[in-house]
Amino acid sequence: MDSDDIILEMSHITKEFPGVRALDDVTFKVKRGEIHCLVGENGAGKSTLMKVLSGVYPYGTYSGDILIDGVVQHYKTVNDSEAQGLAIIYQELALSPYLSVYENIFLGHELKNKSGTINWNRTIVESKKVLEKVGCNVDPGAEVRSFGVGIQQLIEIAKALSKKVRILILDEPTAALSEDECDKLLNLILKLKEDGVTCIMISHKLSEVMRIADTTTILRDGKTIATIDRKDLNEDDMIRYMVGREIKNVYPVRPERKVGDVCLEVKNWNVYDYGVARQILMDVNLKLHKGEVLGLAGLVGAGRTELALSLFGNPRKYKIDGDLYVEGQKTKFKHPKKAIEAGFVYVTEDRKRNGLVLDQDIKINITLSALKQLVSGGVINKNAEIRIAEKYSNDFKIKTDSIDKKVRKLSGGNQQKVSLAKSLMTKPRILILDEPTRGIDVGAKYEIYLLINQLLEQGISIILISSELPEILGMSDRIYVVSGGRITGEINGKDATQEAIMRMATIH
Repeated sequence: MDSDDIILEMSHITKEFPGVRALDDVTFKVKRGEIHCLVGENGAGKSTLMKVLSGVYPYGTYSGDILIDGVVQHYKTVNDSEAQGLAIIYQELALSPYLSVYENIFLGHELKNKSGTINWNRTIVESKKVLEKVGCNVDPGAEVRSFGVGIQQLIEIAKALSKKVRILILDEPTAALSEDECDKLLNLILKLKEDGVTCIMISHKLSEVMRIADTTTILRDGKTIATIDRKDLNEDDMIRYMVGREIKNVYPVRPERKVGDVCLEVKNWNVYDYGVARQILMDVNLKLHKGEVLGLAGLVGAGRTELALSLFGNPRKYKIDGDLYVEGQKTKFKHPKKAIEAGFVYVTEDRKRNGLVLDQDIKINITLSALKQLVSGGVINKNAEIRIAEKYSNDFKIKTDSIDKKVRKLSGGNQQKVSLAKSLMTKPRILILDEPTRGIDVGAKYEIYLLINQLLEQGISIILISSELPEILGMSDRIYVVSGGRITGEINGKDATQEAIMRMATIH
């Protein structure tokens, strides 16, 4: 590799936190004008490496060298790296929701008049230019909160382009996007490459890596394992390098089992959102049998999560018409607490905001939803709490040195295991898993799938909501497809194909 072709080199980077070596002598080189993907299991060190590069972890807190265009850099702040043309976009977007699009794009590097005041007219004009570059046709004066995640992602990239970015780092940019939004974003990254922008993308979606990567570097346990050129790239090798072992089947094989009677039935279910005064679900009818995984497929915005939430105790104050039967008994839950007491549990798609208390420890998070089991005489039995939390931590193979560790410090896959453990503390009979593997790596996904099979063996029935069609196909016994708030098809899991599901998912 010609040194003149190298725009970025990270040489012998080692980064330690108390008791943990997050990066261990990592070497990482990026060629000028390429798309370089960075992959590895959660906790492999990908995001830490990029935080070292961008100045989030300043010079002096790590050992090793960062070279841009062959010159050693000592970044003390993010502003230092941005001055060199680096920009990083995190999975959790850093936009101010109540500011306008143009205010967000130039926030922190405002365009000013000679007098020092902000030149708003120029700000709007320049905002339109960078929005056009990313194919984002929105009103720059609109508040950012009025747009979905896909548009906000484009606004973040427009913000980076406004800073004259040369190296754009994207951390799991498609994790919360629909398939159509993913496709548009990947095409944009390819276009940015044509415009001379060097892109580094962290992704768990290996199909995306195969599609756009010129070069791929794999990290494992904080070490550089391999760097592979596009011509030599294949998914099997990537998985083997990532997990240190060969995973022959991405989805574990389940033994044949007899599906039981209907345990949940929804009839003529219509849901109206008070907040925006519109109907969001129309005449939904579905059945869940004992001991099956029922997949709910569809594009983002189809109404799958709204269906789950409306069944689970009306937490968003939906107006509901229709009938719900649990174990043959007609019911309607006025509050999630009542649903949980009836053995009905929903595991949220947004574990960080709605599923976990990030600043509390693993022990408290696991036991939080079932404290009644631990209370005697109005006091929590701390010994019982520790015993139960350690059991779930061991059973779910949560990677931690202590159940007293704060959940915020765990990887995404281990956070998801804590969220599942918390739900199982309530002893559910029916479990809704909403995007259970979003944002976690292939090894952690496999462990979640094994847990799902274990839950089935315990007699728990599962509704699986997922935007990843291979996951729906790999794990579901039966599949309903949702589009525009309606059930547009039902398919046996063995007969389902991606093409058939997508046809049903695009019916309106």
